[in-house]
Amino acid sequence: MSLLAGKTAVVFGVANKRSIAWAIAQAWHKAGAKLAFTYQGERLKENVEELAGTFGAETLILPCDVTKDDQIADVFKAITEKFGKLNLLLHSVAYAPKEALEGEFVNTSREAFRVAHDVSAYSLVALARGAAALMSEGGSMIAMTYYGSEKVVPHYNVMGVAKASLEASTRYLAHDLGPKKIRVNCISAGPMNTLAARGISGFTEMLKHYEAHAPLRRNVLPEELGATGLFLVSDGASAITGQVIYVDCGYQIMGM
Repeated sequence: MSLLAGKTAVVFGVANKRSIAWAIAQAWHKAGAKLAFTYQGERLKENVEELAGTFGAETLILPCDVTKDDQIADVFKAITEKFGKLNLLLHSVAYAPKEALEGEFVNTSREAFRVAHDVSAYSLVALARGAAALMSEGGSMIAMTYYGSEKVVPHYNVMGVAKASLEASTRYLAHDLGPKKIRVNCISAGPMNTLAARGISGFTEMLKHYEAHAPLRRNVLPEELGATGLFLVSDGASAITGQVIYVDCGYQIMGM
């Protein structure tokens, strides 16, 4: 029997075939889960429809701006109508204005700080609240984070602070939802050549730095993130919640 047979999942954050969310979605699909995908804005709609369409007609594709509570409510209403329940959620959503990812963190504007935290951190809380109501059998939620949450990464700036908020939110959600048999964890991935990453100044140099200094002397592969995403929602991880799991070829352990 497939590992996730009979499970239903919703994936927030697929932008294109290079997205980490897509790698995890593929792993979930191969393991037997039925999936729903969301997209933010018409610009990404075609990409998501093309990718999600490869999973068959029963795959649900929905618009969702995670800063809009009414759109979040519509997503979970549609999932209820289509599947009747929800078991898994993937949060792979982050954004900060471009100017906030350049120059010095001290120059971050109040508005850029607000937007980064609303989209990148509070959205997990809002999505978890909606999803938990459908997880009557228990469930698992995963959010994507990055090492810049705990150490300074030049040019990551306010996004690092927002990711720290995301990780703290994961712990508090794990505490609140644990009695309902709902687990909440983060995957902290090494740098990947995604649409979001290309907005970070010096990203190419970051890839080279990780490859040179990580114990495994390479960067992480999409399928490795997919495998971790599958493990974290499986029964094999049934006692893991509130954690940040590093999938970065060991870079996080290094001091120099």
